[in-house]
Amino acid sequence: MSKILLINGSPHEFGCTYTALKEVADTLEKEGVETEILYLGKKPVAGCIACGSCAESRRCVFDDTVNQVLARLDEYDGIVVGSPVYYAGPAGQLCAFLDRLFYCSEERMAGKLAASVVSCRRGGASAAFDRLNKYFGICNMHVVGSQYWNQVHGFTPEDVRQDKEGLQTMRTLAQNMAWLLRSINAGKEAGCPFPQYEDRLRTHFIE
Repeated sequence: MSKILLINGSPHEFGCTYTALKEVADTLEKEGVETEILYLGKKPVAGCIACGSCAESRRCVFDDTVNQVLARLDEYDGIVVGSPVYYAGPAGQLCAFLDRLFYCSEERMAGKLAASVVSCRRGGASAAFDRLNKYFGICNMHVVGSQYWNQVHGFTPEDVRQDKEGLQTMRTLAQNMAWLLRSINAGKEAGCPFPQYEDRLRTHFIE
């Protein structure tokens, strides 16, 4: 069975962001996809200190939730990242978490499905949504779309539950993700191999 990890980057465990993610998770479960919601909590999350130790160990020097996810990363066929909107951007602790997670696991993210979900009271949703999607596009992940940008609106979970279009967008996202998972699995069974990439080139603007 395919499995999707949903990351709740809000400090509120069962707030607006969770309400959106739960709508995605419930629909995925109905489609036969196993889900797991990870709550990052309220404690500060260390940012990347560019020490480079993960290049050898494939683990972060800060032994926290990042390493817990890395240890289980191969269990997941996709990731959905959820965040509240702060000043038109995602939550700071979530970005710190994702910076370290993706830097440690870029090659292991390749081929997985990915989506971001944002929750805001009024504005800034599309900017935060765009920021989160940047993680996926640099790691050969397949970004899953929906009928609108993946956002919900409201100040409380009760408000979000009244955002009919927002919740429908979450359900459509989940349906698309489940269909793509089935399509990928069918391709594997039919002998369609995963792309074999060239060795990665890293250049800058001097040479």
